[in-house]
Amino acid sequence: MGKGIPLNDQDRLPWLCNLHDILLRNVSSGQSVVLACSALKKMYRNILMRGESATTQKYDESGEKEGLPELKILVVYLNGSFELISERLAKRKGHFMPPELLQSQFDILEPPLPPENFLSLSVDRNVSEIISFIMDKIKVK
Repeated sequence: MGKGIPLNDQDRLPWLCNLHDILLRNVSSGQSVVLACSALKKMYRNILMRGESATTQKYDESGEKEGLPELKILVVYLNGSFELISERLAKRKGHFMPPELLQSQFDILEPPLPPENFLSLSVDRNVSEIISFIMDKIKVK
């Protein structure tokens, strides 16, 4: 990406599998985990939940595969217009992703939909509002 070339699914696969392994290790040891990444496609979110086997398994409409171990994750989908995100990206200094690649990210974006476990909120909010909203939603009752 730093060279102005968008990543493809094959580029992302090892990274996503590694993130799954990190999540699994930490959750298995009883830790709560927050992972921030751009899991732009449903397939990427499936890999985060199920690991490498998610790349070769077929799923029913609910995204379930019988007998396949799965991490329980909550996706926080921060949505915003191309214009707003482009404006913010242009203000970043020293970021690895050049603004010219933003359109490629929007082109492959598959926003989460039910039955995925997700929250959706606008990036029009300020950071403290976003954090407050998320914290309120994930509190154990």
